[in-house]
Amino acid sequence: MINVISYLEKSSKKYKDKIAVIEEDKSITYKDLNDYSKKVASFIASKNIFNEPIVIFMDKGIDTLISFFGCCYAGCFYSLINPLFPETRINQIKDVINTNMIITDDTNYDKAIEYFDNDKVFKISDLKETKLNKKLIEETMSKHIDYDPLYVNFTSGSTGIPKGVVISHRSVIDFIDYYTDMFNFNDKDIIANQAPFDFDVSVKDIYSSIRVGATLVIVPTRYFSNPSLLLDYLCDNKVTTMTWAVSALCLITTFHGLDYKVPTTVNKILFSGEVMPIKHLNTWMEHLPNTTFVNIYGPTEITCNCTYHIIDRNRDYNDKIPIGKPFPNERVFLLDENNKLIEEKNKPGEICVAGTALALGYYNNSEQTNKNFTQNPLINAYNEMIYHTGDLGYYNENNELVFNGRKDFQIKYLGHRIELEDIDKSVMKNDKVIRCCTLFDEEKSKLIEFYVGDIDKKELHAFLKEIVPVHMIPGKFINIEAFPMTKNGKIDRKELMKMYKEGK
Repeated sequence: MINVISYLEKSSKKYKDKIAVIEEDKSITYKDLNDYSKKVASFIASKNIFNEPIVIFMDKGIDTLISFFGCCYAGCFYSLINPLFPETRINQIKDVINTNMIITDDTNYDKAIEYFDNDKVFKISDLKETKLNKKLIEETMSKHIDYDPLYVNFTSGSTGIPKGVVISHRSVIDFIDYYTDMFNFNDKDIIANQAPFDFDVSVKDIYSSIRVGATLVIVPTRYFSNPSLLLDYLCDNKVTTMTWAVSALCLITTFHGLDYKVPTTVNKILFSGEVMPIKHLNTWMEHLPNTTFVNIYGPTEITCNCTYHIIDRNRDYNDKIPIGKPFPNERVFLLDENNKLIEEKNKPGEICVAGTALALGYYNNSEQTNKNFTQNPLINAYNEMIYHTGDLGYYNENNELVFNGRKDFQIKYLGHRIELEDIDKSVMKNDKVIRCCTLFDEEKSKLIEFYVGDIDKKELHAFLKEIVPVHMIPGKFINIEAFPMTKNGKIDRKELMKMYKEGK
């Protein structure tokens, strides 16, 4: 297989009249999804655009998927820009991607032509009416190789300029084949999509679904501000599978959503993005006693995930939940500051990854690509690229890999080297704390603790004083009702720092 479109081809033949995707008040069959995608591809191919980026300027939905697959059939690759992004970010991505075609919908057409040249912007409603040109699509597909890009997802760059991570068809196929087989995805599954379509968690939802002939249920973003509405939607659609960000799962348990309604049809929950607080995981497991829970780990640059750990209900995870062991065909290892291999237990190092899953690099950004994707320092005889994740880890007594925070979150305070996640872990030991996040103000050399929970600041300070050294006790505690989230469903640390500096 050299193109992910083979997944859609196979499922559209085997499950042609089955509902492939549900989007709130509408749905589409596998046959129609495939037919419309080919019509879009016919239009793209007629413009002599091949192996070039196409911007999809709309929010997630059925038409977005048709646009994605249309790009695949036409031998091009897609990059989604959400019209709700700030103007600065849209312009930054626009400058990096430098596209010759933008596909949008009726709702966002006027906004699209504000940012892009009119003659480059096309409505998906018009493209879906294009006459099918099978011969042109076949000619185009014959030129495609598995190393060609599938999509470019933009992450926040350390320089302030978004970095476009380029992922190939080969990498997605390699990962999805293993992923769906290992966790028993099948045509009976109903997969609830939580993540935005420009975030790689959605890649697992989209391509797992079409590979096995499952039904993908797109959860409207606004439902995540109303847990009861969200749970009604999951239950009404009889969802079986949730591959969600930790913060999205914690949103439900923070507001005691499972006391309102339990999605009893869910048989597997895979979570990633942040460290899962034990008390939130326990709440989910208590309400879903027969569900499989899996902790999965990996940055965008290695195509979704590189390690996994299946939760053992009889095991005590009060220390830390491991990120586990590598997925097949991925080499995951630790390097010290001198690029020496770490194999000893409990010795921290940077998590590095090699294998087919690695991204092709950053789009139009060779400097950052060469910085993060390098020759494996352990090998001299031939080329093997590795990705430096910037994450720290160590091996526990069971020889499982354990996430130990970001290099960015490792600070020097009062002469001590501190992991901010270690403070979070200590704060979460208090039964009254529901969620927390520790920040460090370098300018004032001060630790700040944001938390959700019914506990007085002085009481929490006294609690920490009994269990951690004085240099790990924050100088300021801020009690909030809920954590601000990034568009990818993680705690928004920048917004928290802004709240702190504005005197929240």
